[in-house]
Amino acid sequence: MRILLVEDDALLAATVAQLLREAGYAVDVESDAASGLATFEIEPVDLAVLDVRLPGMAGGGVELCRGIRDAAADTPILMLTAISARATIVQCLDAGADDYLVKPFHVEELLARVRALLRRAPTTIPPRLTVGSLTLDPGRRAVERRGRIIPLSPKEFSVLDYLMRHPDSVVTSSELIDHAWDRNYEGYSNVVPTYIRYLRRKLAVPGAADPIVTHRGAGYSVTSEAS
Repeated sequence: MRILLVEDDALLAATVAQLLREAGYAVDVESDAASGLATFEIEPVDLAVLDVRLPGMAGGGVELCRGIRDAAADTPILMLTAISARATIVQCLDAGADDYLVKPFHVEELLARVRALLRRAPTTIPPRLTVGSLTLDPGRRAVERRGRIIPLSPKEFSVLDYLMRHPDSVVTSSELIDHAWDRNYEGYSNVVPTYIRYLRRKLAVPGAADPIVTHRGAGYSVTSEAS
């Protein structure tokens, strides 16, 4: 799942982005409202997290929120604000925000609100995914196969989540990187095969077919035939 974070405080932006990445999300970061909107228009995301006081637009984060809402009616928007005044909060909600969080905030609360907004997103995250014998619950971030709960790392979960959202379809390595890593990813070239190997090892069931199929030179798919 991909998140756009727009925050002009460089230290806070780096901290929040790192927390979200450790939780398994791909995060694109911008420091002003105009750049945030331009990034969103190029590559829509699953969730936008916006500071209220931003340079780059006359209305700052509120105007950015309005621009994102006009471009995508269903994208969840979380506002971060140091201003707890009721008028500011009402302004954010009227501009299209789904939720707000007052600074300073606890890490656990930020992650909980992110999970809640992604869970409620009507078109982005299905409530529960089932492909063959595999079941994935995005809200609980839980995976099961044949009744067995399978613990996955955040990145493994993101890769499997994307594959299961496209059952029996070939997903390229580039698509998986775009979903599970952010646009600034400059890691090693075989990262996707490595995580596919991790997933295969964890999802393996004696006597059952591998649920992940490799399409040589094309990509990967999760097949509904694997039981």
